[in-house]
Amino acid sequence: KEMSTAEVYLEACRLLGVVPVSYFLRTLRSTTVNLSHHGLGPLGCKAIAIALQTDMKINKLELADNGILAEGAKYVVEMLRANFTIQHVDLSQNSLLSTGAQYVANLLLDNISLKSIKLSNGFIDEDGKYFADALSTNSRIKELDLSHNEFCGKGGEHLGHLLNNEGLEVLDLSWNCLRMKGAVALSAGLKVNTMLKHLDLSWNGFGNEGALAMGEALKFNNTLVHLNLNNNRLTNEGVGMLCKGLEFNDTLRVLLNVLVNENFVHLLELTCQEHPSLDVQYGGVGGFIAKKPPKRVDPMKVIQDYLDERKLRLWDFFRNIDKDGTMRVPVAEFRKAQSTIPLDRYQIEDLIQRLDRDKTGIVD
Repeated sequence: KEMSTAEVYLEACRLLGVVPVSYFLRTLRSTTVNLSHHGLGPLGCKAIAIALQTDMKINKLELADNGILAEGAKYVVEMLRANFTIQHVDLSQNSLLSTGAQYVANLLLDNISLKSIKLSNGFIDEDGKYFADALSTNSRIKELDLSHNEFCGKGGEHLGHLLNNEGLEVLDLSWNCLRMKGAVALSAGLKVNTMLKHLDLSWNGFGNEGALAMGEALKFNNTLVHLNLNNNRLTNEGVGMLCKGLEFNDTLRVLLNVLVNENFVHLLELTCQEHPSLDVQYGGVGGFIAKKPPKRVDPMKVIQDYLDERKLRLWDFFRNIDKDGTMRVPVAEFRKAQSTIPLDRYQIEDLIQRLDRDKTGIVD
């Protein structure tokens, strides 16, 4: 008789001398197993890995914060070489060190089933090369989380090479030490990247040097949609350099979240006139004197007055935007349509928030 996954797990626990995790047994009917913060250790992880080798149901495995170490990573990697059902793995906060990084990178060289992996483990610069080399041949991974590591100058250079990858769409590099040469090298990689859509670089140290390189990258990159540069030591000069890159970029939709000055706000207004679908969220306007925000007219009233002057109906206005007659308009197209009406950026955003309350990206 063929043993079930639960039976294999209990037998593995008996042979390894570890206490079975009852929660694991209860979740075997689900497609997601979340064993984060369960104190598994290397041997507890090995029992899980043995049980999942032949499982055909689970496609998401979360093992964050279990102290599995490099030894545990080795067991997970061996399991994933046999299991082609699991597509999403979280190995964060497990003290994998460089040895563990090599185990995981060797898996990524030829794995064809994984789509996303989280690896926040305090990896150092040299470890970045393992992942860059692995992902130079793997185009199946769509989402990679390398946040909360210690990638700095050399690590940034390796990650810049990683951006040669032709499949990666989401990359989280927040909470690293990317600055100076590392920031410049990463930006150079982004400049020629043709797939990445979402990049989180928050809580690094890009500074003005990195901002200049990123602005240059944004002039040429035509796929990135979401960029987070929150808390990167950008001065007014750096923000200005970044904004110059935005003038030439037609694809970026969301930029987060820097402290700016009034000159930037003016530049942003001009840029948004050229690119009405761009949404820039900044942390605030620098300065010591608090200014009362200007009172703005309700955007719907502005639209109604605009239509009354031209003897048009509101229905005609919306029907002109909805050329396909689907009664559904993408937010980007809706923003573009407002560019002919005397609405400022804040009024347009207010209008979109009202009409797209669920944040689906569609006005209907």
